[in-house]
Amino acid sequence: RLMPELPKFDDEDLKSYGDEEEELALSPPAALMSILATQELLLENILECIPVGEFAVIQPLSDEFCLVLGYLLTWKLTLAFFKAASSQLRVLYSQYLRRTKSLNKLLYHLFRLMPENPVFSGPTSEVPNKDTKTFFTEELRLDVK
Repeated sequence: RLMPELPKFDDEDLKSYGDEEEELALSPPAALMSILATQELLLENILECIPVGEFAVIQPLSDEFCLVLGYLLTWKLTLAFFKAASSQLRVLYSQYLRRTKSLNKLLYHLFRLMPENPVFSGPTSEVPNKDTKTFFTEELRLDVK
């Protein structure tokens, strides 16, 4: 709930960024970027031996699973922050992500985490049929028990 409120504070300072000649960049919240940088290093250590195109098998509820989940949730917060920002601020934030190569790292990590065939093996809301069900065709139930 807090992330969409944060860009308002940068909107006030946006006018002071317009008069310089070099390409400008503005960091999203420093605490968020610090956590993201740490998680990028940890994830790189986990996935370093897996080339892009291959996929990593992460066991549920393992330490690696918790690190990957934390990394993806941090990106979810970052994207919520971007969504709430004005277009002028998005440009500055995206320049920062370009300089730190964070978006490139996210894509490399996603392509190594995404399964080759995302077959869905859990219960579905429909009667089973002969079509293969994947995570892209079925609605997931995320009920906490």
